[in-house]
Amino acid sequence: MDLRPTIVSVFLLSLAANVSGESPKIGDHPRVKTAIGLLEAWADAKRAYEDIPGVSIAVVHDQELVWARGFGQAHRDAKVPAATDTIYSICSISKLFTATAVLQLRDAGKLRLDDPVVEHLPWFDIEQTYQDTSPITIRGLLTHSAGLPRESDHPYWTFPDFEFPIREEVIERISHQKTLYPAERYFQYSNLGLTLAGETVAAVSGVPYAAYVERHLLEPLGMADTTPEIPKKHEGGRFATGYSGRSREGARIPLVFFQTRGIAPAAGFASTVEDLARFASWQFRLLERGGEEILKASTLREMHRVHWVDPDWKTTWGLGYSITRRDDKTFVGHGGSCPGFRSHLLLRPEERLAAIVMTNAVDVDAETFTRIAYEIVAPALQEARESPDTPAPPDMTLYTGRYGSGFGGEIAVVPWKDTIAVVQLPSDDPMERLVELKTVGEHVFRRIRDDGELGEEIVFDVVNEMVTRFTRHNNHYPKLP
Repeated sequence: MDLRPTIVSVFLLSLAANVSGESPKIGDHPRVKTAIGLLEAWADAKRAYEDIPGVSIAVVHDQELVWARGFGQAHRDAKVPAATDTIYSICSISKLFTATAVLQLRDAGKLRLDDPVVEHLPWFDIEQTYQDTSPITIRGLLTHSAGLPRESDHPYWTFPDFEFPIREEVIERISHQKTLYPAERYFQYSNLGLTLAGETVAAVSGVPYAAYVERHLLEPLGMADTTPEIPKKHEGGRFATGYSGRSREGARIPLVFFQTRGIAPAAGFASTVEDLARFASWQFRLLERGGEEILKASTLREMHRVHWVDPDWKTTWGLGYSITRRDDKTFVGHGGSCPGFRSHLLLRPEERLAAIVMTNAVDVDAETFTRIAYEIVAPALQEARESPDTPAPPDMTLYTGRYGSGFGGEIAVVPWKDTIAVVQLPSDDPMERLVELKTVGEHVFRRIRDDGELGEEIVFDVVNEMVTRFTRHNNHYPKLP
């Protein structure tokens, strides 16, 4: 486990003071700190065992950036560490900003969601395959139910060049494309659809898309490191190098620097985990306060509600937002996948909790990172709210760290609540594999069973005030550097 200091431990977002009456530093609560320790150990191992070049993660509670950290490297050749201010392509998370811009203009009375797209984009002359269908509307674009093909008529996802069209080329090819389904029949994820939504923003507002979102969204939210196109000036610097998926031989190669140009409203944005934390915190603030900030609170709630359910009842979508149910809880957010990059933004508005991850490898399951972050941290935040005066636990750093296992992977010993726990890593479910221990003597612990009874002993060997190994079931596990 990487024991370097956390890059950002507790950081109050500068956009607003805490408005909920809670402690402004819930991240300092002992229970939250131990949860973050487990999350760090898990994320560090997952990055290493999957050979992910770099990962940046943030966890947000209301107006507080509870924790953020980078793992691995933004640029492998130069050995530049990934950090919380490393800039990544966030690809399809861009769609949330486009959808927000559309809803701003709707609230201003400049368009309606049920307007046919052609009313605002006269050049939108795609061939309609189904003559008995309803019109393609702005609502259909935002819910991916317009029946449009997934992409503009250009091979921009093709390795190795990833040449994206300029907007004039997108417009020129529209008349050569056909609808895939009748409108409002099926869910069909469409980068073309959200590109058209961005063009609608430009047409209705009278200013270019990038200028609109910078002026009306990014600047008011203080998102200075977020841009509606990947910033060329940061190539090789703050902008991470993107890498391919692993080959059969396990190799990764750096991919070409790209910009999405005419597809930017659907996939062009670049950002940092700190900036997307500001974006999440704004949403929690608006929902809590009500009123209007960038959007009306009622409009944001509208975006977070299900507006489309596919006939198989497996896909649900809001206005721009993906909406999912897990363990009887509703989550909203979006993922992103571009050449060399994967990202995910997960929000649980009812708990004012968000997790953000950005990576610079194309084959990473980014949603697993946000899911695990939620599963580890959410219970700790709940306990911190219910028992804000919990005393600090005993110092267990003597025992914490990585231990070798002859069966592959490693065993992490982490502080947990008022004791320590062991967990086998890597793991797709660290909470399920977590084993809590109880102190029963000097350097001696026993496993706490699920029913509360005590199991076998775990004994740590200490030499010169340093742990060298632990023993469990008569087997030895050496401490790793």
